[in-house]
Amino acid sequence: MNIDNSARLSYQLIDKTDSEFLFQLDQNPEVMRYINSGNMTTRKDISEVFIPRHNAYKNVEKGWGLWKVTLIATQAEIGWILVRPMDFFSDQPIWHDIELGWRFLQSTWGKGYASEAAIHLQQLLVKQPENKSFSAIAVKDNLGSIAVMKKLGMEYIKTYIHSDSQLGDLDVVLYRMEST
Repeated sequence: MNIDNSARLSYQLIDKTDSEFLFQLDQNPEVMRYINSGNMTTRKDISEVFIPRHNAYKNVEKGWGLWKVTLIATQAEIGWILVRPMDFFSDQPIWHDIELGWRFLQSTWGKGYASEAAIHLQQLLVKQPENKSFSAIAVKDNLGSIAVMKKLGMEYIKTYIHSDSQLGDLDVVLYRMEST
């Protein structure tokens, strides 16, 4: 999938050369607060868990992967947007429901970057007829991420326990929007 830049942001699929960027992003306890109780990711976690998990679902043609978001004006790398089938790491991935997620430097919060990037990518992904819906999950106290979901036009579906082999069981909210 070809990704054009938006007004303020550029996008590039992450690969193993982005390990240091991924590590630095995860060194702020506030960034990690709703992901794993504020525990920071180690370099070993990045190389042995994070990158291999990313490579398992990365698909350039479909636009699946982690899209590094960079400010065009300064070339500062500020975060990423996740794109993959919902429940990818379960026994029953939902291939037509695309999960969107995000993680951004705390210094960029409240400036609209996560919303802008997620909306931009979703608008490109909706052009693929196999993508019937878009979903996102967040810990129910993560009001910043829930605000991004609402800006995307997603609606609350349910609260449930999400099981992840790396993060464990999390009490999350699920938001979704249907493709138009």
